[in-house]
Amino acid sequence: MKILAISGSLRAASANTAILRAIKGLLPEGVSYQLWGGPGELPHFSPELDFDASPEPVISYRSLLRASDAVIICTPEYAFGMPGVLKNALDWVVSSGEFDRKPVATISASPLPSAGRKAHDWLNQTLSALGAYQVEGAKLSVPAVKSKMDVNGDITELSLIADLRHLVELLLESTQRRSGAEM
Repeated sequence: MKILAISGSLRAASANTAILRAIKGLLPEGVSYQLWGGPGELPHFSPELDFDASPEPVISYRSLLRASDAVIICTPEYAFGMPGVLKNALDWVVSSGEFDRKPVATISASPLPSAGRKAHDWLNQTLSALGAYQVEGAKLSVPAVKSKMDVNGDITELSLIADLRHLVELLLESTQRRSGAEM
């Protein structure tokens, strides 16, 4: 099984990206996991470039999505929404359909008590428009995320590790069930 992870943050010391890195250590043997670092490399979405002249970063991104069995997205919240770079990445696959019926787990993490829930809601709404299969229970909002990590970005709060493990288990089970049903 192949899982693609996408962070909505471009910050080098991003807590959202650190969460996605931590997930790799929670996966069972035999699960391939790739943290895609390319949202910042995508040009601004333009319908004129959508198919006939798609730039190489877009072609590569779409290929990664097609090759994945499931996706995990973790986003911060900026001005009550997901960052523009993440929305742009999602816009690039509206008409090409890479998220259609693809199992997806979503996470938002914020230093605030609100846990980035508005960004999380917007992300899930956008994924619904893309036809993604949003795995029941595989949605997590993390408040006060910085208090749950050490200075290196390693997760120190056991309940967050347990929540991430549960999210991963739900995503893997759902993906395996869906792939077995499609055979």
